Amino acid sequence: MTEHLNRLTPRQIVFELDQYIIGQNDAKRNVAIALRNRWRRMNSPEDIQKEIIPNNILMIGATGVGKTEIARRLAKIADAPFVKVEASKFTEVGYVGRDVESMVRDLVEQAVGMVRTQKKEEVKLKAEQAVEDIILDALIPPVHGSSAVKIKADNNTSEVMPEDDAELNQRTRERFREKIRNGEMDNRKIDIEVHQNQAPNIGMIGGAMDDVSMMNIQEMIGNMMPRRGKKRKVTVEEARKILLDEEASKLIDMDEVKVEAIKKAENLGIIFIDEIDKVASSRSGGGGGPDVSREGVQRDLLPIVEGSAVNTKHGVINTDHILFVAAGAFHVAKPSDLIPELQGRFPIRVELNSLTEADFYQILKTPKNALTKQYVAMMESEGVELEFEDGALREIARIAFEVNSEVENIGARRLQTVMSLLLNDFMFDIPDVIGADSHIVVTADLVSEKLSALVKNRDLSQYIL
Repeated sequence: MTEHLNRLTPRQIVFELDQYIIGQNDAKRNVAIALRNRWRRMNSPEDIQKEIIPNNILMIGATGVGKTEIARRLAKIADAPFVKVEASKFTEVGYVGRDVESMVRDLVEQAVGMVRTQKKEEVKLKAEQAVEDIILDALIPPVHGSSAVKIKADNNTSEVMPEDDAELNQRTRERFREKIRNGEMDNRKIDIEVHQNQAPNIGMIGGAMDDVSMMNIQEMIGNMMPRRGKKRKVTVEEARKILLDEEASKLIDMDEVKVEAIKKAENLGIIFIDEIDKVASSRSGGGGGPDVSREGVQRDLLPIVEGSAVNTKHGVINTDHILFVAAGAFHVAKPSDLIPELQGRFPIRVELNSLTEADFYQILKTPKNALTKQYVAMMESEGVELEFEDGALREIARIAFEVNSEVENIGARRLQTVMSLLLNDFMFDIPDVIGADSHIVVTADLVSEKLSALVKNRDLSQYIL
């Protein structure tokens, strides 16, 4: 688990984040240190490991400046389970809302999925061989006490091939195995049996039941009911895809997957709590109404962030060493409006800068997943070449920044609305009007022509941009 983190020094982590996120160097440095500290803790003496708690981070910044993206990219770099939740979705027990422990259960589900995928990849070769045997049995049913090999064809008739002995039968199967691997049999239709779990959907009448109890009851009843097979007639190509997952699942030990997943979630898991400012209660208020509910949400979050044991369908997970990253705009409330106990659990505070016109230009040009590169790739799929002149990028950045200043600041997300409005006519005309091998050049004049009039009309821009 620590081998991958060993290669990720803080500078390397920041370098990886720079490939996707422009600016916000302070935030990148702090999350890089927090991630490296995980490797440092796991490689510390055992008697001190449990005492080293993660430096949870509170990010303060307007919407669209990169808070979520930093946390999500950090999890991808670390190959860690990641869950994003909105604090405003949680509420006190007894009110309508989600139970705060659900975010930990979601994290465990993510970890189980990641470990299961990894284990399936490890047994993929064996699973592929098992699938080939199933397909061969469907094409050439095993023959007992017969002097012929029957090969099933599409029309349910059989081709009969002479056989001197079992060795010839085996050679025939190997020959067909090669054809399957080469794709020569992909369009041949065969009958396969797909096993399905008969887990019923259960509804409760009367008192409410928590998520864990409901999941456990469903799983228990599902395990008691027999797995039923369903016959399907599909091509060899489709059969390979359907059966591969089923055969790989048979080869992995799910108990081992669950244990490993819980360990991964405990030591590497990242939970991103967005909109935490929405549950900050005003200290100057009367202490009633919505403030009571907001403070209740904070007190529900507190034991999870402090470290506690949470029951999940896969086992008990301790949250002591999960990294929590909270974020909020804090336009109205202040970080000091959070209850002191919760403030103390987010010792690292990072203020993210509002994006400038120069930042917008870099966001359009530099990142690996830049919007301009996404549109180029989409048009390439239609055989159309799209090119952005440098002046066009600067004009798009200027317009996006201007609209954010005058209408409402939604950060880098404004670029998506501007780019969509700019290119929608082209996207609609491809391929009916603009055919393959066409070349579209986006110039500064084209950007001004399509967007400037709209930007000047503030009433219209509020609705469209």
